[in-house]
Amino acid sequence: MFNATRIRELIRRNGTMSAMLVVVILVGMGEKMAERFLPLYLLALGGSAWSVGLLNSLDNLLSALYSFPGGYLADRLGYKKSLQLFTLVAMFGYLIVILVPAWQAVLVGSIFFISWTAVSLPAIMSLVSRAIPKERRSFGVSLHSFFRRIPMALGPIIGGIMIGVYGRVQGVRMAFGAAFVMGLLALYMVQRFMAEDTSVKETAQRKNGTLRSLFSPALRSLLASDILIRFAEQIPYAFVVIWAVDNNHLTALQFGLLTTVEMVTAMLVYIPVAWMADLYGKKPFVLITFVFFTAFPLVLLVSHSFGMFVVAFIIRGLKEFGEPTRKALIMDLAPEDSKARTFGTYYLVRDIIVSIAALSSALLWNIAPAANFITAAMFGVAGTVLFAIFGRDVHRATSREEPSKMEPSS
Repeated sequence: MFNATRIRELIRRNGTMSAMLVVVILVGMGEKMAERFLPLYLLALGGSAWSVGLLNSLDNLLSALYSFPGGYLADRLGYKKSLQLFTLVAMFGYLIVILVPAWQAVLVGSIFFISWTAVSLPAIMSLVSRAIPKERRSFGVSLHSFFRRIPMALGPIIGGIMIGVYGRVQGVRMAFGAAFVMGLLALYMVQRFMAEDTSVKETAQRKNGTLRSLFSPALRSLLASDILIRFAEQIPYAFVVIWAVDNNHLTALQFGLLTTVEMVTAMLVYIPVAWMADLYGKKPFVLITFVFFTAFPLVLLVSHSFGMFVVAFIIRGLKEFGEPTRKALIMDLAPEDSKARTFGTYYLVRDIIVSIAALSSALLWNIAPAANFITAAMFGVAGTVLFAIFGRDVHRATSREEPSKMEPSS
């Protein structure tokens, strides 16, 4: 079974993975101090609900478009150079928001700072797949997800304090200034402590695979279900903070605390669920995750007090129940020599389609918040039922048929 000693030993003996986890915390902390409050920032600068919906749509669309080149660069250049390049691009986006206090500048800057998360995920998944044995891959992905939630939990609290002290406009700009500084520290960590990717030369000589060759039937089934579930997530996503702060009169700090509740809940379940998924199979845990995705907008709709919002955000945290397991399943089903590219392509297809739902979120919100939340839940039901019927629990069978070629990291 997992334990704290095993986690410490893995981090101590694997310098590249340790550097990656520190970078995830640094860049994530910078992002989350400001990102969660961007809808309020847009409105404070004179933007409309349509600008909020457009930002959310851009987030999904650009993340999708960047996912494929992110995976491609990770396979071709290596995860180290990819992380350096896209951290610089993200920092340029921060500068635009810092220097130009206009809602249009947020949309322009987002074209650049959205890219870091999009490119880092395929690269990091490739790194994890090389550092962790196949039969423990859910554990490795969950370890990344655990550390990634640390800034998600702390960042919004710091951002909420900044907004409370300096106001919505100046507070968000100061948060982006801090993000820029943390980006500089992340660049140093990558350069100083992350090893070069020794597989780059081998990968550069391989031919690109077709979409059909990259995606097995089991992976296509997972993708279809995941798309519907992401409709349920993204339709209300950008309007959650507006529902809480403007419609139900929570403070920015209270909303930051709710995000902390969500992240702490997720962090508490990551490692135990990963251990069980590696031992007993992945489908039940992914299915439970989809149920929580579906429940969140319904509970949110009836939340009108801080206490009820706490319940809603606990459920939102539990929707991460099997998310690392789902990522590990993607990596299990991806070809061994094209894992980053397959992962990036998966997110490219998924997020391009989901960006349409994100754009429609403003239309539903303008009809009524209930229209937004209920529509989201209906998509969640469809995705959950589809996966329950057609999703395949292939991990254990795959492990027997294709033994891991990777050496243990400890």
